Amino acid sequence: QVQVAESGGGLVQAGGSMRLSCVVSGNTFSINNMGWYRQAPGEEREMVARTTRDGWTNYGDFVKGRFTISRDNVKNTLSLQMNSLKPEDTAAYYCNAYENISGRNYWGQGTQVTVSS
Repeated sequence: QVQVAESGGGLVQAGGSMRLSCVVSGNTFSINNMGWYRQAPGEEREMVARTTRDGWTNYGDFVKGRFTISRDNVKNTLSLQMNSLKPEDTAAYYCNAYENISGRNYWGQGTQVTVSS
């Protein structure tokens, strides 16, 4: 089993910065891909940023250089540094861990990010 837990989030003004953190515990040896996803009310969940164990990264088109994902394979942590936040970045942000062996996705409980204009 794998457990995923996010921290961070809250309220920030437009143009501000925020850092989200995630800790993955349990059978982490089978986890390759990790990432951040977000979901706004009435919208589908979308990929924000993702990374593999060997350091490949991929970002959603809307990020446009504003966010940076980082991963510590020893501590099994994942972070998302978000700069130049916009009101449209307001959403619940979820940490994801993908288990290659089973093809199963593990999700955290989500953390709310609200950007005020």
